[in-house]
Amino acid sequence: MAEQFASITEKLRSFIERQHVFFCASAAEDTRVNVSPRPTEYLRLTGPNEAMFLDLTGSGNETAAHMLADGRMTLMFCAFDGPPMILRLYGHGRVVGRETPEFAALFEAHIGGDVPRNARQIFVQDIDLVQTSCGYGVPLFEYKQDRPGLRNWTAQKSDADIRAYWHKKNRTSMDGLPTGLLGEGDAEA
Repeated sequence: MAEQFASITEKLRSFIERQHVFFCASAAEDTRVNVSPRPTEYLRLTGPNEAMFLDLTGSGNETAAHMLADGRMTLMFCAFDGPPMILRLYGHGRVVGRETPEFAALFEAHIGGDVPRNARQIFVQDIDLVQTSCGYGVPLFEYKQDRPGLRNWTAQKSDADIRAYWHKKNRTSMDGLPTGLLGEGDAEA
């Protein structure tokens, strides 16, 4: 039932653009596998073999640590309504730090507007395989709305509060790997 493609076709691009959530999986040698649900609000398909997404502050920063240590990344999309399908984008990712010129250029070119205060970094994935599968086992769900929790949390924090949170919670992975957030090895950056 699975079908493989060398790149994202227009039909698959259209499927991805209709989704409200995707899952990002990553791992490094001798670490736990991380799978994170993410909203598609800041996901962009920047070419037939490239995707990027803006990463907002979360309780951990596993994906960044795994990108620095290993780079393997899989993005998965599921049809929760309409015809069934699962689509996976396999490849390698990299972290683009918020304070870099590349971050500013990518944000301006593909997202635009004001950078959210709680944006940590951008992940860019170089895709080497696209695979679809039937999705018959994925239940049907009706999309209601995005949750306001992260926006509400951010609104209650100052920029200094957010950086303090990054320092405390986002500088290393749960397995002790550095994430590169706030600068490699710079405790007060």
